[in-house]
Amino acid sequence: MAVPFEALIPYGIILAMFGATGAGLSKFRNWQNGGKRARRSVDQWDRQMMNRDRRLTGNIRGQIDAARAPAGFEVNNPWKVEKRIC
Repeated sequence: MAVPFEALIPYGIILAMFGATGAGLSKFRNWQNGGKRARRSVDQWDRQMMNRDRRLTGNIRGQIDAARAPAGFEVNNPWKVEKRIC
């Protein structure tokens, strides 16, 4: 007994939607990372350097080759200063 093709249409639609969603998420992640591949197993050092790059260039994956930091970066410190107890 043959399976009517009408029974396979929903499976084709579901497969197409999963493919479109996967392609869209991949494209969005690529755009979000500035055209570079996504980073994996990011540790504290990588997060610190990514934060520094974001403060320098405005993009979390952007890098700059200037020998000196742009104006205003010397006061752009992400560290929080503790209040003195005494």
